[in-house]
Amino acid sequence: MSLLIGALTIGFILSLLALGVYISFRVFDFPDITAEGSITLGAAVAATLLVNGWSPLAATAMGMLAGLVAGAVTGILAMQFQINRLLSGILTMTALYSVNLRIMGRSNIPLMNENTIMSLAEKSGQRLFRVASVPLLGWEISVRDLSILLLVPLLIVAVCVLLFVFFRTNLGTAMRATGDNAQMVRALGTDDRRMVILGLALSNALVALSGAVLAQYQGFADVQMGIGMVVWGLASVIIGEALVGTRQLGFAITGAVMGSVLFRLLVAVALRWGLNPNDLKLITAGFVFIALILPTVLRNLPAWQRRWARA
Repeated sequence: MSLLIGALTIGFILSLLALGVYISFRVFDFPDITAEGSITLGAAVAATLLVNGWSPLAATAMGMLAGLVAGAVTGILAMQFQINRLLSGILTMTALYSVNLRIMGRSNIPLMNENTIMSLAEKSGQRLFRVASVPLLGWEISVRDLSILLLVPLLIVAVCVLLFVFFRTNLGTAMRATGDNAQMVRALGTDDRRMVILGLALSNALVALSGAVLAQYQGFADVQMGIGMVVWGLASVIIGEALVGTRQLGFAITGAVMGSVLFRLLVAVALRWGLNPNDLKLITAGFVFIALILPTVLRNLPAWQRRWARA
Protein backbone atom coordinates (compact mmCIF):
# COMPACT_ATOMS: atom_id res chain seq x y z
CA MET A 1 0.00 0.00 0.00
CA SER A 2 2.89 2.34 0.75
CA LEU A 3 4.16 1.78 -2.82
CA LEU A 4 0.77 2.80 -4.20
CA ILE A 5 0.58 5.91 -2.02
CA GLY A 6 4.12 6.90 -2.94
CA ALA A 7 3.37 6.43 -6.64
CA LEU A 8 0.21 8.52 -6.38
CA THR A 9 2.01 11.28 -4.50
CA ILE A 10 4.93 11.48 -6.92
CA GLY A 11 2.50 11.30 -9.83
CA PHE A 12 0.63 14.34 -8.52
CA ILE A 13 3.86 16.23 -7.83
CA LEU A 14 5.17 15.55 -11.33
CA SER A 15 1.83 16.66 -12.80
CA LEU A 16 3.17 20.19 -12.26
CA LEU A 17 5.98 19.21 -14.63
CA ALA A 18 3.38 17.85 -17.06
CA LEU A 19 1.45 21.12 -16.93
CA GLY A 20 4.64 23.06 -17.69
CA VAL A 21 5.44 20.78 -20.62
CA TYR A 22 1.85 21.13 -21.83
CA ILE A 23 2.23 24.92 -21.99
CA SER A 24 5.48 24.85 -23.95
CA PHE A 25 4.82 21.89 -26.26
CA ARG A 26 1.07 22.15 -26.81
CA VAL A 27 0.11 25.80 -26.29
CA PHE A 28 3.18 27.30 -28.02
CA ASP A 29 4.46 24.31 -30.01
CA PHE A 30 7.89 25.14 -28.56
CA PRO A 31 10.27 22.17 -28.03
CA ASP A 32 11.59 23.45 -24.72
CA ILE A 33 14.33 21.30 -23.21
CA THR A 34 14.89 23.82 -20.41
CA ALA A 35 12.63 21.74 -18.16
CA GLU A 36 15.44 19.26 -17.50
CA GLY A 37 17.46 22.06 -15.92
CA SER A 38 14.66 24.11 -14.38
CA ILE A 39 13.20 21.20 -12.37
CA THR A 40 16.62 20.75 -10.77
CA LEU A 41 16.92 24.52 -10.38
CA GLY A 42 13.70 24.67 -8.37
CA ALA A 43 14.88 21.82 -6.16
CA ALA A 44 18.35 23.33 -5.72
CA VAL A 45 17.09 26.79 -4.77
CA ALA A 46 14.45 25.44 -2.38
CA ALA A 47 16.85 22.99 -0.73
CA THR A 48 19.61 25.56 -0.30
CA LEU A 49 17.24 28.07 1.27
CA LEU A 50 15.72 25.45 3.57
CA VAL A 51 19.17 24.46 4.83
CA ASN A 52 19.83 28.13 5.52
CA GLY A 53 16.74 28.50 7.68
CA TRP A 54 14.12 29.85 5.26
CA SER A 55 10.49 28.90 5.74
CA PRO A 56 9.25 26.08 3.47
CA LEU A 57 6.70 28.27 1.68
CA ALA A 58 9.20 31.05 1.00
CA ALA A 59 11.86 28.60 -0.19
CA THR A 60 9.36 26.89 -2.52
CA ALA A 61 8.22 30.24 -3.91
CA MET A 62 11.82 31.27 -4.60
CA GLY A 63 12.45 27.98 -6.39
CA MET A 64 9.43 28.67 -8.57
CA LEU A 65 10.69 32.20 -9.26
CA ALA A 66 14.08 30.85 -10.31
CA GLY A 67 12.38 28.57 -12.83
CA LEU A 68 10.43 31.54 -14.17
CA VAL A 69 13.71 33.37 -14.83
CA ALA A 70 15.21 30.31 -16.56
CA GLY A 71 12.20 30.02 -18.87
CA ALA A 72 12.36 33.72 -19.68
CA VAL A 73 16.03 33.34 -20.64
CA THR A 74 15.16 30.59 -23.10
CA GLY A 75 12.38 32.73 -24.53
CA ILE A 76 14.67 35.73 -24.93
CA LEU A 77 17.33 33.62 -26.69
CA ALA A 78 14.75 32.26 -29.11
CA MET A 79 12.60 35.32 -29.75
CA GLN A 80 14.92 38.31 -29.30
CA PHE A 81 18.17 36.80 -30.55
CA GLN A 82 16.48 34.54 -33.13
CA ILE A 83 18.36 31.43 -31.98
CA ASN A 84 16.83 28.11 -33.02
CA ARG A 85 14.12 27.19 -30.52
CA LEU A 86 15.47 23.75 -29.72
CA LEU A 87 19.01 25.08 -29.42
CA SER A 88 17.83 27.87 -27.09
CA GLY A 89 16.49 25.31 -24.62
CA ILE A 90 19.61 23.20 -24.89
CA LEU A 91 21.83 26.23 -24.19
CA THR A 92 19.84 27.19 -21.10
CA MET A 93 19.65 23.60 -19.86
CA THR A 94 23.41 23.17 -20.26
CA ALA A 95 24.14 26.41 -18.42
CA LEU A 96 21.74 25.46 -15.62
CA TYR A 97 23.79 22.39 -14.76
CA SER A 98 26.66 24.59 -13.62
CA VAL A 99 24.26 27.12 -12.09
CA ASN A 100 22.63 24.38 -10.02
CA LEU A 101 26.01 23.14 -8.80
CA ARG A 102 26.94 26.70 -7.84
CA ILE A 103 23.68 27.16 -5.93
CA MET A 104 23.92 23.85 -4.08
CA GLY A 105 27.67 23.95 -3.50
CA ARG A 106 27.77 20.18 -3.96
CA SER A 107 25.97 17.53 -5.96
CA ASN A 108 23.45 16.55 -3.28
CA ILE A 109 21.70 18.33 -0.39
CA PRO A 110 19.88 16.16 2.21
CA LEU A 111 16.70 17.57 3.74
CA MET A 112 15.75 14.81 6.17
CA ASN A 113 16.30 17.01 9.23
CA GLU A 114 14.96 20.25 7.75
CA ASN A 115 11.58 21.85 8.18
CA THR A 116 9.77 21.29 4.86
CA ILE A 117 6.26 21.46 3.45
CA MET A 118 5.98 17.71 4.01
CA SER A 119 7.00 17.96 7.66
CA LEU A 120 4.43 20.72 8.13
CA ALA A 121 1.79 18.46 6.57
CA GLU A 122 2.85 15.62 8.88
CA LYS A 123 2.56 17.82 11.97
CA SER A 124 -0.87 19.00 10.87
CA GLY A 125 -1.96 15.41 10.33
CA GLN A 126 -0.73 14.38 13.77
CA ARG A 127 -2.73 17.18 15.38
CA LEU A 128 -5.79 16.22 13.34
CA PHE A 129 -5.77 12.43 13.69
CA ARG A 130 -3.86 12.14 17.02
CA VAL A 131 -2.65 8.63 16.10
CA ALA A 132 0.46 7.22 14.45
CA SER A 133 -1.42 5.38 11.69
CA VAL A 134 -4.87 5.39 10.16
CA PRO A 135 -6.77 2.35 8.77
CA LEU A 136 -7.64 2.74 5.09
CA LEU A 137 -9.23 0.00 2.96
CA GLY A 138 -7.91 -2.64 5.33
CA TRP A 139 -4.37 -1.22 5.42
CA GLU A 140 -2.60 0.74 8.13
CA ILE A 141 -1.41 4.02 6.62
CA SER A 142 1.04 6.27 8.45
CA VAL A 143 -0.22 9.75 9.27
CA ARG A 144 2.69 11.24 7.30
CA ASP A 145 1.80 9.41 4.09
CA LEU A 146 -1.89 10.17 4.45
CA SER A 147 -1.29 13.85 5.24
CA ILE A 148 0.98 14.29 2.24
CA LEU A 149 -1.45 12.40 0.01
CA LEU A 150 -4.17 14.83 1.06
CA LEU A 151 -1.98 17.94 0.75
CA VAL A 152 -0.44 17.38 -2.67
CA PRO A 153 -3.70 16.86 -4.65
CA LEU A 154 -5.10 20.01 -3.04
CA LEU A 155 -2.04 21.91 -4.26
CA ILE A 156 -2.46 20.47 -7.76
CA VAL A 157 -6.17 21.35 -7.87
CA ALA A 158 -5.37 24.93 -6.83
CA VAL A 159 -2.70 25.24 -9.53
CA CYS A 160 -4.99 23.77 -12.19
CA VAL A 161 -7.82 26.15 -11.30
CA LEU A 162 -5.49 29.15 -11.34
CA LEU A 163 -4.02 28.03 -14.66
CA PHE A 164 -7.47 27.56 -16.20
CA VAL A 165 -8.63 30.97 -14.99
CA PHE A 166 -5.43 32.62 -16.23
CA PHE A 167 -5.77 31.19 -19.73
CA ARG A 168 -9.30 32.59 -19.87
CA THR A 169 -8.08 36.14 -19.22
CA ASN A 170 -7.12 38.55 -22.00
CA LEU A 171 -3.41 37.88 -21.49
CA GLY A 172 -3.91 34.11 -21.35
CA THR A 173 -6.12 34.16 -24.44
CA ALA A 174 -3.46 36.17 -26.29
CA MET A 175 -0.84 33.60 -25.30
CA ARG A 176 -2.99 30.73 -26.57
CA ALA A 177 -3.72 32.63 -29.78
CA THR A 178 0.01 33.17 -30.29
CA GLY A 179 0.55 29.43 -30.21
CA ASP A 180 -2.28 28.88 -32.71
CA ASN A 181 -1.48 31.68 -35.16
CA ALA A 182 1.35 34.09 -34.39
CA GLN A 183 0.86 36.00 -37.63
CA MET A 184 -2.74 36.81 -36.73
CA VAL A 185 -1.66 38.00 -33.28
CA ARG A 186 0.91 40.33 -34.83
CA ALA A 187 -1.74 41.67 -37.20
CA LEU A 188 -3.90 42.51 -34.16
CA GLY A 189 -1.09 44.58 -32.68
CA THR A 190 0.13 42.16 -30.01
CA ASP A 191 3.82 41.39 -29.57
CA ASP A 192 3.92 37.62 -30.19
CA ARG A 193 7.55 37.44 -29.05
CA ARG A 194 6.63 38.75 -25.61
CA MET A 195 3.79 36.22 -25.41
CA VAL A 196 6.19 33.35 -26.07
CA ILE A 197 8.66 34.64 -23.48
CA LEU A 198 5.90 34.95 -20.87
CA GLY A 199 4.61 31.50 -21.77
CA LEU A 200 7.98 29.85 -21.37
CA ALA A 201 8.51 31.69 -18.09
CA LEU A 202 5.19 30.34 -16.80
CA SER A 203 5.97 26.86 -18.08
CA ASN A 204 9.33 26.63 -16.33
CA ALA A 205 7.95 28.21 -13.17
CA LEU A 206 5.57 25.25 -12.89
CA VAL A 207 8.41 22.83 -13.68
CA ALA A 208 10.61 24.41 -10.98
CA LEU A 209 7.71 24.28 -8.51
CA SER A 210 7.47 20.56 -9.21
CA GLY A 211 11.18 20.19 -8.49
CA ALA A 212 10.96 22.16 -5.25
CA VAL A 213 8.06 20.07 -3.95
CA LEU A 214 9.63 16.81 -5.16
CA ALA A 215 12.90 17.54 -3.34
CA GLN A 216 11.00 18.16 -0.11
CA TYR A 217 9.04 14.94 -0.54
CA GLN A 218 12.07 12.79 -1.35
CA GLY A 219 14.19 14.41 1.35
CA PHE A 220 17.03 15.53 -0.89
CA ALA A 221 17.92 17.61 -3.93
CA ASP A 222 20.33 16.12 -6.48
CA VAL A 223 21.97 17.78 -9.44
CA GLN A 224 21.09 14.78 -11.66
CA MET A 225 17.38 14.64 -10.81
CA GLY A 226 16.25 16.41 -13.98
CA ILE A 227 17.63 13.89 -16.47
CA GLY A 228 14.84 12.54 -18.68
CA MET A 229 12.13 14.70 -17.13
CA VAL A 230 11.10 16.27 -20.44
CA VAL A 231 10.26 12.81 -21.76
CA TRP A 232 8.32 12.10 -18.57
CA GLY A 233 6.30 15.29 -18.92
CA LEU A 234 5.63 14.73 -22.62
CA ALA A 235 4.51 11.17 -21.93
CA SER A 236 2.09 12.44 -19.28
CA VAL A 237 0.63 14.99 -21.70
CA ILE A 238 0.21 12.43 -24.48
CA ILE A 239 -1.36 9.84 -22.18
CA GLY A 240 -3.66 12.50 -20.74
CA GLU A 241 -4.82 13.54 -24.20
CA ALA A 242 -5.56 9.91 -25.00
CA LEU A 243 -7.59 9.62 -21.79
CA VAL A 244 -9.72 12.76 -22.26
CA GLY A 245 -9.89 12.53 -26.06
CA THR A 246 -9.75 16.29 -26.67
CA ARG A 247 -7.38 19.25 -26.46
CA GLN A 248 -9.91 21.70 -25.04
CA LEU A 249 -8.30 23.77 -22.30
CA GLY A 250 -10.04 22.40 -19.21
CA PHE A 251 -9.88 18.80 -20.36
CA ALA A 252 -6.27 19.16 -21.47
CA ILE A 253 -5.20 20.47 -18.04
CA THR A 254 -7.09 17.67 -16.32
CA GLY A 255 -5.67 15.13 -18.73
CA ALA A 256 -2.09 16.23 -18.03
CA VAL A 257 -2.62 15.53 -14.33
CA MET A 258 -4.35 12.22 -15.01
CA GLY A 259 -1.60 11.20 -17.42
CA SER A 260 1.13 11.97 -14.90
CA VAL A 261 -0.56 9.93 -12.15
CA LEU A 262 -1.31 7.01 -14.48
CA PHE A 263 2.21 7.05 -15.89
CA ARG A 264 3.72 6.94 -12.41
CA LEU A 265 1.41 4.05 -11.48
CA LEU A 266 2.55 2.14 -14.57
CA VAL A 267 6.18 2.69 -13.58
CA ALA A 268 5.44 1.57 -10.01
CA VAL A 269 3.78 -1.61 -11.29
CA ALA A 270 6.76 -2.31 -13.54
CA LEU A 271 9.15 -1.89 -10.61
CA ARG A 272 6.89 -4.08 -8.48
CA TRP A 273 7.11 -6.83 -11.09
CA GLY A 274 10.89 -6.84 -10.84
CA LEU A 275 11.99 -4.22 -13.36
CA ASN A 276 15.65 -3.32 -12.96
CA PRO A 277 15.76 0.37 -11.89
CA ASN A 278 18.62 0.84 -14.35
CA ASP A 279 16.13 0.18 -17.15
CA LEU A 280 13.66 2.82 -15.96
CA LYS A 281 14.59 5.45 -18.55
CA LEU A 282 14.41 2.82 -21.31
CA ILE A 283 10.93 1.79 -20.18
CA THR A 284 9.92 5.45 -20.01
CA ALA A 285 11.02 5.98 -23.60
CA GLY A 286 9.10 2.84 -24.58
CA PHE A 287 5.92 4.16 -22.94
CA VAL A 288 6.31 7.44 -24.84
CA PHE A 289 6.84 5.60 -28.12
CA ILE A 290 3.70 3.52 -27.58
CA ALA A 291 1.69 6.58 -26.58
CA LEU A 292 2.84 8.41 -29.73
CA ILE A 293 2.05 5.68 -32.24
CA LEU A 294 -1.07 4.19 -30.60
CA PRO A 295 -3.53 6.90 -31.77
CA THR A 296 -2.30 6.52 -35.37
CA VAL A 297 -2.52 2.74 -35.18
CA LEU A 298 -6.07 2.85 -33.82
CA ARG A 299 -7.09 5.42 -36.43
CA ASN A 300 -5.71 3.35 -39.31
CA LEU A 301 -6.77 -0.05 -37.95
CA PRO A 302 -10.14 -0.18 -39.81
CA ALA A 303 -8.44 0.59 -43.13
CA TRP A 304 -5.83 -2.09 -42.50
CA GLN A 305 -8.54 -4.60 -41.64
CA ARG A 306 -10.35 -3.87 -44.90
CA ARG A 307 -7.11 -4.36 -46.86
CA TRP A 308 -6.45 -7.65 -45.12
CA ALA A 309 -10.02 -8.77 -45.83
CA ARG A 310 -9.66 -7.99 -49.55
CA ALA A 311 -6.30 -9.75 -49.65
